[in-house]
Amino acid sequence: MRRVLIATSNPGKLRDFAGAARAHGINIAGIPDFSELPTPVEDGLTFDENARKKAEEYSLAVPGEIVLADDSGLEVAALNGAPGVHSARYAADEPHLADTNTDDEANNARVLRELRDVVPDKRTARFVCVLAAARNGKTLATFRGTADGMILDAPRGTNGFGYDPLFYFPGIQKTFAELSAEEKARYSHRGSAFRQFLEWYEKQFSGNDI
Repeated sequence: MRRVLIATSNPGKLRDFAGAARAHGINIAGIPDFSELPTPVEDGLTFDENARKKAEEYSLAVPGEIVLADDSGLEVAALNGAPGVHSARYAADEPHLADTNTDDEANNARVLRELRDVVPDKRTARFVCVLAAARNGKTLATFRGTADGMILDAPRGTNGFGYDPLFYFPGIQKTFAELSAEEKARYSHRGSAFRQFLEWYEKQFSGNDI
């Protein structure tokens, strides 16, 4: 079975990718000894910049392998696009200076505080994911996916991570934390970007052993 390595230690992300890749005969795995590798500094101003940087740096640790890295986050219209690229560190006093991620519950709590006086129909938001595929330190391609929804005033669901419990997807009337891995792969920003990657992967490497 063909293999793609994912540059993450987040089990939720690995489940998301594996759910979409299963039907394509692609095995999704984490990078061996990932926790021991140096962590790239995510100082890019865009999701694209950060995804490329992570994919390129991590791919150097596994020569010859295709490594997929993502940078993703939540953009809330009423917050002028925040948390944006700082989504994973939003609860920090100065998210742009934080060098470690903050707790999901703390990040969600800050978003809820900042939206406390915003009426429901003004709580529109968008999840964004950019995936970068790299090998031997060079980006091969990037893929962008989005999902549009609303921010609830309280979390719902236990299956997701990050802002999933707050992100309500009107098309199916559920939050992302109420979805199975297969459902999330179908509807989410990460699933959208990953389907684009899978299409590209099949065209590039069909019939070849990777």
